[in-house]
Amino acid sequence: MLIDLATLSPNRIYFTMIQTLLPRPVAWVLSDNGDNSCNLAPFSYFNGVCSDPPLIMLSVGKKPEGEIKDTRRNILERKHFVVHIAHRELAQQVTQSSAPLAHGDSELTRSGLQTEVFADFPLPRLRDCRVAYACELYEHHEIGAQAVIYGRVRHIYISDEIAAEDKGRLTVDARALDPIARLGGDDYGLLGEVITVPRPR
Repeated sequence: MLIDLATLSPNRIYFTMIQTLLPRPVAWVLSDNGDNSCNLAPFSYFNGVCSDPPLIMLSVGKKPEGEIKDTRRNILERKHFVVHIAHRELAQQVTQSSAPLAHGDSELTRSGLQTEVFADFPLPRLRDCRVAYACELYEHHEIGAQAVIYGRVRHIYISDEIAAEDKGRLTVDARALDPIARLGGDDYGLLGEVITVPRPR
């Protein structure tokens, strides 16, 4: 099958891409609504960009009616956000937090998830997530219907249960992290067999 994207609507291009660009890490993003509540939403157009400076990116679309999503609005207005890496047991809550709500209606409050202070950062992190990135807005670009947001990482939380020091180098146990990855439709992927292939020297 050869697909000419020039013949497809943006919606069909989206569904083709999300079913073939696999697996995609999920950024579970907590942001500040500005009214003493927090927004919580998942995004799977997400990855690392650079380590110097330490940057991650996420691409945020619009609500079905065309207005910008609360995550984007919050980040642009208040400049800080926290990206979590969710694991298997949180897949249901991640999905529920994707429901469209009115601005200021907090997914965090609805979910019942607990938070913890995140060092000196102005936002907390989710207590149950094993990895969290405290980010400040670095750059923002509009590309088509999407907004690409670059976040400068100020702190990384890693649960002691999944991390160890080995000869002065941090080692994170991917199996213990047990992250979910986005596939097409309603599907998530989980880590199966992990193989190690040494790089050429």
